[in-house]
Amino acid sequence: MRLRSKLISSLLALTALSSAASAAVIGGSYYAPQYDYAEFFAATDGRYFQVVLYGAPSLPGFAPNDMANALLPLMQAAKPRPALTFTYADPPERPRPYYRLVLTFDPALDYASSQVCAGAPPRFRPGRPGLFYVFAVYCRNDQVLTETTAWTPASAPNDPQIGDLFRQLFPVLFPDSIYRHLNGMPIRR
Repeated sequence: MRLRSKLISSLLALTALSSAASAAVIGGSYYAPQYDYAEFFAATDGRYFQVVLYGAPSLPGFAPNDMANALLPLMQAAKPRPALTFTYADPPERPRPYYRLVLTFDPALDYASSQVCAGAPPRFRPGRPGLFYVFAVYCRNDQVLTETTAWTPASAPNDPQIGDLFRQLFPVLFPDSIYRHLNGMPIRR
C-alpha cells in the first residue's frame, strides 16, 4: 500500500511538472502611475478595443493573416472584464484619447514600450519556431500605461496554450487592483 501511494504521488508530481513546463510564462510587468483600471473599463466597456499586431508568431507553416485571424477569437474568449470587443480595424477617425493594445511578436530586445506607443517602426529578433513570444503594451495616445511579455510553446495559431496565455496575460496587463506607494510600501486601495 505504501509503495502504491509513493508511486501515485510520483506520477502526480511528474504530471504537474510537465504541465508547468508547458504553461505560459508572464514576464516582468510595468504599470505607469497614470494607469487607472476605472479609466480602462470606461474606455472599453461596450466598445471596440483596437489591437495592433506587429510581426507574427514563429509558428512554422502559417501565414501572418491566418495567424491574426486565429488569434482574435482566442483573445476575445480570454478578454478582461469589460464587455469589450477586440478588433484589428483602425478607427474611422483617430479618437482622443487613443487607447489600444499593441502586441509585438519576437521584438528586438531594445524595442521599448515608449517606442511602441509613439508609433516607432517595430524591430524584431529571430523567433524560435514553436515558441509564441509576445510583448504586450497598453497605450493611451503615445503614453505607456502597462506592459509585459508572455511566452508559451505552441505548434499552431489555435493551440490551446495560446488561449491559456491570453487568459493569464490580460489580468496582468489590465489589473483591477490599484497599488499606491506610500513611504516605499505598496498598499491596496
